[in-house]
This record gives sequence, structure tokens and C-alpha cells, in this order.
Amino acid sequence: MAKPIYFEEHLTQAEMLEVKMKRQNLSIGILKETMPMENRVALVPASVAYLVGNNHRIVVQAGAGLSSHFQDIEYSEAGAEIAAATEEVYKCDVILKVAPPTLDEIEFFHPDQILISPLQIPLINSEYIQKLKEKRVTALAMEYMKDDDGSFPLVRIMGEMAGISAILTAANLLTATSGGTGVLLGGISGVPPAKVVILGGGVVAEYAVRTALGLGASVYVFDNNIYKLMRIQARVGQRLYTSSINPTYLDQALSDADVAIGAVHSIAGRTPVIVTEEMVSNMKAGSVIIDVSIDQGGCFATSKVTSHQKPTFEKNGVIHYCVPNIASNVPRTASIAISNMITPILAKAGSAGRIENVLLSHINLRNGVYAYKGRLTNQYLANRFGIKYTDLDLLITSTL
Repeated sequence: MAKPIYFEEHLTQAEMLEVKMKRQNLSIGILKETMPMENRVALVPASVAYLVGNNHRIVVQAGAGLSSHFQDIEYSEAGAEIAAATEEVYKCDVILKVAPPTLDEIEFFHPDQILISPLQIPLINSEYIQKLKEKRVTALAMEYMKDDDGSFPLVRIMGEMAGISAILTAANLLTATSGGTGVLLGGISGVPPAKVVILGGGVVAEYAVRTALGLGASVYVFDNNIYKLMRIQARVGQRLYTSSINPTYLDQALSDADVAIGAVHSIAGRTPVIVTEEMVSNMKAGSVIIDVSIDQGGCFATSKVTSHQKPTFEKNGVIHYCVPNIASNVPRTASIAISNMITPILAKAGSAGRIENVLLSHINLRNGVYAYKGRLTNQYLANRFGIKYTDLDLLITSTL
């Protein structure tokens, strides 16, 4: 792999001295999430301790980590300042969130501030973009930041967690105490295993397949992308029942399935409805549907959004679990994963002195920038909302 080219490698000694004189330690703010059912936190105490050890200032809103079972005292002992007032957190150079800021929260931002959070394109509108532009904020979308190998680490890790969580949740809902059929998902010697139908061929589907197979279930995978089906078979290392999404084959598979997992993803907009209400009505009474695609509307005709407080409902005798952001059900693990991804980025930004230096030398990180000091730098968003697009590379070089 080629050695990354850093901005400072192109500077003379005099220019290097000027950069070092301009370097400042970052102040990083961690907010308590206000979005319903969002239990994660952007940085965990271990990451805070690392960044404080590198002379960065961390301000944590009181109670920010409680839903992930991280106490304020843990952040304080790691070196963070605990702020009772939200306004104190917004004074920081960098604001970290695990959900996009609300329109009300954007009002607290100030020019040249850096926002690092998920973008969640299906949930935002033109007003959101306009407000960020007005505030002259530099915004980075976590899900579009690339790794050195060109992959999207946040999308993958959250997909892995969603796939695993979906199967474990289904296994619990199948029990008689949860209203299920009393079937053990993996089965035992001499007893046929439970049948699991998985819709989709992405990361969520792959890890749902891995987990279901690990428990001993019989797995059926449906997707219209033949390459994805081949990839799943290659990665799990064994032959599976795979098929394109043919209504006849799908209806047959669902009719005697114990579990159906919806893991279909739409690049932009609503997930298509793949399973009709008639297909659901043909499923066994007490069987379980886990619609991970509910974040984008759901791929089952009978799906409707539920919450962690009341996660299930019954329709046509079938138990439905349709909680958005399923990874938030295991917030501690999810928070550690997010924190591990963000911490090296913040460390690089601090050592480089300015975010422009990091963006110039790390093309994969640049991929996550969608707003830069009042300019929209994401071509897709510009086309979608009819807002002027500006090339990020030109903006960065013009400010150096």
C-alpha cells in the first residue's frame, strides 16, 4: 500500500515553523442526544482519556453517556469537563453527535465550527442544509468517511451489529414467554432447526446469515443482486439456499418460515415493499418478522415503526419487531465502535493544527465532507435540493 502523502511533507522549513506556530489543541464537545430511541454517545471515556492525554479539551454535556451506561464520573476521571448547560458544549471547535442535529440544535452552531455526525439522507431536507450553510459550518458525515481500503467503516460496523442483533432478537421473540411458537432457533440433535428467511444481500444480511448459521438455523437468502448472493456464500464458507426475489419462491419460503429478516437497503429514499400483506398472512402463527429496513420505511407491507419501550406488535398472527436504529438497542457496544472510528481522526486533526491540513492529505476523510464553511460540497445533495455545488478541493486549497 502506498504511503499517504501529508500536507506538511511539501513545506519548507520556514513554512513548517509557521504551521507549528498556528497549531492549537482542539476543544471537542459531546452532546446528549435528543432524538427519540437514540441511546448511543459519540465518545466513550477511554477515548476521552486518550485525547486529553494528547492535550485536547473535551467538554461533555451532563448525562450524555448515561443511556450507554457511561457515568459522568467516568468522563470526569478521564479528564473531560462536565457541562450542565448545553451552550457550554456548543462553544467547542468540534461538535460530535451520533444523530444529525435538529434544526433547533443547528441554531447554537457558530461559523467555522466542525460538526461530525451521521447525515442520514432520507431524514434531512433542504432547510437542514440551508441552516448549516448560513452558520458556515464544516460538516462531515460519519457514514461517508472512507477507510484506507476504500470501505465505509461506520456503515459496515453498524450493519454488522444490526445483522447480529436481528437474529438474537428473533431468537428471543420465538420463545413461548414472548408469545412465539416456542421454537429454539438453532434446534438440537434429532430436531429440525428453525427456518430463517433473509431479504437482502448487504452487510446486515451477511451478519444475520453468519449468526443464524452459528446458532444452527436453516437459512434462505433472497436478493436480486446475484453478485451479493455469491459474495455471502463465499464469505460464510458454505452453500446456502439463495434466490432472486421471485414472488412465487419468496411466498413459498415464507409460508413455513419461523423468522423473516428484512435487510433491504435503498441508496436514497424509501425501501421498496417486497413482502405483501397476503404473503405475511400466509406465514405461520407465532412466527417473527424483524424489519431492519424500517429506518427507510420497511420492506414488509405490514411493518410500522415501533420503539424500544414497546418493540413488537402482532399482525395476521405474526409478531413484528420494527424498531428503527436497531444498533441503539446495544448502545454501549455501538458507542465504543463509533468512538474507535472517530478518535484517530480527531487525533490527526489536532496534530495537523487545522482541519484543512487533514482534509488535504486524507482523500478518504474528504469523502465525508458535505458542507464546508457555507458551501455545499456534496454533488448528490446539491442535485436533490437544487442548491449550488462547490468543489471541495478548490475550497480547501484556496484557504491554505
